[in-house]
Order: sequence, then C-alpha cells, then structure tokens
Amino acid sequence: MRKLRIFLLLIVVGMLIVGCSPDEEETSAPAEDGELSGEITVWAHPFTGEGDAEAKMWEEVIASYEEENGVTVNFEQIPWGNRDQKILTALAAGNGPDVFYAIPDQMPQYASEGLLLELDPYLKDFDMSDFVESSLVSTQWKDKTYGLPILQEAYTFFYNNKIVEAIGEDPENLPTTWAEFEEWSKKAKEEGYYSLSYPGGGSMNGTLYPWLWQNGGKVLTQDDEILINNEQGVETFEFINKMYEEGWIPEDSITAQEHNALWDGGEIMTILGSGITLSNLLAKDQIDFTIAPPLKKEEQVTYGTTGMFVVTKNSDNPSAAAEFVKTVTNSENQRKFNTVTQYIPTRKSAKDIFDDQEYLSQLSEYTQYALPGVIHPKGRSIMPAIQAEVQTMMEGKKTPQEAADAAAEGIQAELDK
Repeated sequence: MRKLRIFLLLIVVGMLIVGCSPDEEETSAPAEDGELSGEITVWAHPFTGEGDAEAKMWEEVIASYEEENGVTVNFEQIPWGNRDQKILTALAAGNGPDVFYAIPDQMPQYASEGLLLELDPYLKDFDMSDFVESSLVSTQWKDKTYGLPILQEAYTFFYNNKIVEAIGEDPENLPTTWAEFEEWSKKAKEEGYYSLSYPGGGSMNGTLYPWLWQNGGKVLTQDDEILINNEQGVETFEFINKMYEEGWIPEDSITAQEHNALWDGGEIMTILGSGITLSNLLAKDQIDFTIAPPLKKEEQVTYGTTGMFVVTKNSDNPSAAAEFVKTVTNSENQRKFNTVTQYIPTRKSAKDIFDDQEYLSQLSEYTQYALPGVIHPKGRSIMPAIQAEVQTMMEGKKTPQEAADAAAEGIQAELDK
C-alpha cells in the first residue's frame, strides 16, 4: 500500500510539472469581483450517522454559495476508508475534485508535493481574525495557507468524581499543573486506584505528545529539526516512565489501545477525552464526572484535531473553489455544519451554538489550547518509531535518555527516505 501511494504521488507530481511551468505557477490569481462562473466539484466525508440531517445541512450550505456566486456545486460524499488513495488516484486521472476535506496529517503531505492551491492570494481582503488561532496551525505549511478550518476538537481530562472524593479532594478544584497532578496520582495509588488511562498502543496524539507540548517541547519542526530528545523531550520521557514505574497507570499501558473497562468499572480516576467521550458518558449515565482544563508545566496545551477544506492545485476553477472554501467556513455555515456534526466551530462567533450546553461549551473553550499533532509530511509515518521507543523504555530496556535519542534516530531515518 505504501508503494502504491508513493507511485501515485509521483504520477500526480509529474502531471503537475508537465502541466505548468514555474512561471505559470506564479500567474494563478483570484478572479475579479463578479467574474465567478461555471461549476466546481466538492468532496466531503460523512460526519454523522444522521444521513438525512447531514444531507439537508449540505443543501443549505451549498445553496448559500450558489445563490451568492452563480457557480454550480457538484457535491459528492466519499467514505473515510482509503481516502488518500481515492484522492490521489482521482488527481492522477485528472478527474479529482476542486475542493475536498482534509485532516492535519494529510495537508502537509499534499502541500509539500505541490498538490494544493495556496490560498493566501485569495485571502488578501478576507478577515481571518474570527478564527480561533490554534485552528489555523494545521492549515499552514512553510508559512503558506492551504486550507480554512471548519471544525476542531479539544482533548482534556475527565475526572471520576467518586474517586476524587475518595482520595480526599474536591471535584470543584481539579489539578491545573503537573505538580498538582502528581500529588493526586500518589493519593489515587494509595487508595487503590489508577490515576490515569495511558493507552500506549494508541496514537501518540493521545499519549506522549500532549505531555511533551505541556513541557514546552516539540517533536519536529517544519524545517526538519528534530527536538524530541532535547531537555524538554527527555524530561517528558522520564515523566511517562515514572507514571508507569509508580503504578499510576495500568500494567498493560505499554501496549493497550484503551482502558474503557477499567474506566467504566471505576478503577481509573482520569481519562483523556473529547466530544465522543462526553457523548458516551452522557449516554451511559453511570459515572459522575467533571471536565478539567488542560494541564500545564511550561505551557497550557493539549491535543485536538482540526478539519479543513482545501483546493486542488489543478482545479479548473480555482477562484470559485477558493470562494467556496471561504463560504463553507464562514460563521453562519459553521453554525449549520457543527450543529449537525456536534464538532466545535473554528470561528469564535459560531461557538454560541453550544451556549446552552454546559459540557460542550466548556470543551469549546479549550480549543484555544489544542494542537493538531505534528504538522509535517512525515507526521504520520514517524509515530511508530517514537511509540516503539517509549514502549521499550516502559519495559525497562532503555533509559528515558536512550529512548528519546533512539526516537530521534528513528525520525531521522524516516526523513531520509
């Protein structure tokens, strides 16, 4: 599958190189006011299980664009499975969309290969100040904007109030720093509870990365500078190792994908979660819980994905496509989209859709602290190398310094491919 993906990328890049000279790349410019016409094709994925409600939402969003601009939108909903291959294959065949939905680890891959249209020329008179600043992180590569965000998530700690009270603490006064969380973890252990769910077999976005960012660290810069084994990185490896050695996290944390049974059974004090966690808790109505702000050591930060719409470089109607991206992410349409999908709007002015929902309103406030992962073409492919070294450390086979250094070597190996 990896060979197929690389082959398709080479095909697409070759077509783009043949199809336009360097001079032509600089000539793409927005149409003048009133010049939009023709049609565009838009691809998006199903975001809910409510097909009728979602279809009605898209009808309204698309109608608002077509009426304003006189451009016909051909909308197609494509499945999440094999989306990379479908998009790349379509681009290679010359029948891809003008606009499609992308996530943070896709955008830099496509942008670095020259598959996306830079949107900055189309945003010169466009007010970006209403977007939550953190939501724009994943839309930019090498100081250029390739998408506009429509949704965010924010992962933070959900506390089991029964356990909080059992260790003599107050659910209304939850930890805000690493030091405070350490003290609570010790108390939880003393009372026979695990402090935290740490699914070490899952994504780095839900395990190592948030702690690294909170400690002021980074994995990798967009200029390929590897930072995971600097002082902040090693300290973070040490903290993860300490949680395991002290028994604050479950014994199977090295490879576990989740700890739902332990959490549901009232054995874990804290779980890192987002909107889906909230939905499950409210549906089951078994655990009395409180949601806490993201922790801080050097910085208050957490993980939270961002969803965006991007324009293909070979679009036959780039001005109309760019205008659609601006329209679909405006405040009114974000209200429509996120009311149906129950994701968090990336426009501050649209967050009022959750004003009467206590928990979603709280999570909505935390997107200002949410980073969408490692924004780099290799962001997805470096994860296994990092994960393997964290696991080796937790098994007691490497020190935190050795594991961090080996993770850096693994990242470099990926960069060299």
